Amino acid sequence: MTTAYDSAPGYGSPVVLDRREGPYGEVVLRRHGELLQIIANGCFLMDTSDGRSERLLIDAARDALGSRPAPHVLIGGLGVGFSLAHAAADPRWGRISVVEREPAIVEWHRSGPLSALSASALADPRTVIVETDLVAFVNETCATFDALCLDIDNGPDWTVTEGNDSLYSPAGLASCARVLRPGGVLAVWSAQPSPEFERTLWNAGFQQVRTEEIPVARGVPDVVHLAVRPG
Repeated sequence: MTTAYDSAPGYGSPVVLDRREGPYGEVVLRRHGELLQIIANGCFLMDTSDGRSERLLIDAARDALGSRPAPHVLIGGLGVGFSLAHAAADPRWGRISVVEREPAIVEWHRSGPLSALSASALADPRTVIVETDLVAFVNETCATFDALCLDIDNGPDWTVTEGNDSLYSPAGLASCARVLRPGGVLAVWSAQPSPEFERTLWNAGFQQVRTEEIPVARGVPDVVHLAVRPG
């Protein structure tokens, strides 16, 4: 996710392209100048302004895996498609699974305005889209992954929906560890650093916990929290 400013000079007022009532409330796709923006229940989620931190989310997880061959990455949240497109551009990933709970967002990528960002990635035979809630998926799936790259909130301390809080709790992190293969990597995008989340990762048994920062034009940097499952 990234930060946008509705008062950006020269952009005028945002124009709503589509508005849907989804299973978790209202989702809106709008255009603001050259940017496409996704709004959920009145909360700004992300736009197409940058993407550096979303690409870091993927690259940092890949690099932490070392020389592991053809790793399988699970991307939590399709968003505007930066993370998926970047993963699909990297031949090192063996499989790419994306969990997205909002049918409207998936449709905007398959046949709507966001397809310009993700069409080739969606056509990649390594890519699979799973339309479900990420928290439920991590708790219930029997599948395992080499990397979990999660970007469904503005961070562990700034969740989009109340139910997402559990993902960053000790129980939620235990579920993440369960679906990670030994030595697998958990990468979590955040709009701000969270020392408390780092402590929770350590206490949940993860190792090599660290935070990588991406400076932004205003305010605190975007970050990616990284941790490795022992094994």
